[in-house]
Amino acid sequence: MLRIEGLSRPFGGVYAVRNVSVDVADGELRGIIGPNGAGKSTLFNLISGHLRPTQGRITLRSERIEGLSAHERARRGIAIVFQGARIFRGMTVRENVMVGAHARTRHGFLDAALRTPLHKREEREIRQSTDAALERVGLADWADRYAEALPLGQQRTMQVARALCGEPALLLLDEPASGLRARERHELARLIEGLRGGGLTIMLIEHDVQFVSNLADRLTVLNLGEILAEGAPEEIRRNDDVITAYLGREPAP
Repeated sequence: MLRIEGLSRPFGGVYAVRNVSVDVADGELRGIIGPNGAGKSTLFNLISGHLRPTQGRITLRSERIEGLSAHERARRGIAIVFQGARIFRGMTVRENVMVGAHARTRHGFLDAALRTPLHKREEREIRQSTDAALERVGLADWADRYAEALPLGQQRTMQVARALCGEPALLLLDEPASGLRARERHELARLIEGLRGGGLTIMLIEHDVQFVSNLADRLTVLNLGEILAEGAPEEIRRNDDVITAYLGREPAP
């Protein structure tokens, strides 16, 4: 699904991501972990097109995409759920989620102004896909409420529904469990498991190693912008370099 080769991006002479190479298989759930400042969110922004690399290649399903804009990558199947709840206040949950479907529409401003058949058909399709996404994540009963009235956990779930409306091939989740209570984290984990079970390819950034280890097929560990380790969760938990990076000390003998 995704191949990253030698990806680098400095800021002011300091590399946030340096010579990173990752292969993500179709249908895989790849966890990305590492200490604060390791370069995890920068990597996601490079994949999604919100930042441009100074070096390296990004290939999505055999197509080079590192030169494409964020909206062009969204059209090709990349969706990102950013850290923190990003909502449109004063809009309902359904309206917030509908925004995610517009990346794949073909009608323009003139079509919308004139209410052309193309516009009407696509708006009808967006409404249907929105309701399907809300049903999929368990928010159908909240569709007509204002988004800001949702608890934090459900706001995060709403963001996932918005991403699903774009019919992504690759879903990037940047610390979706941050700030959630135990019950909300459990519900989020069940949702992510269900999406992976449906064949969606997912990359997940998370500080909680236990949370991501329970979900991921493989883990990639970043430290100071470079790959420190990669492997199955049980391998990573025993890796001395990873223990040192997280705890700031040598592992016990």
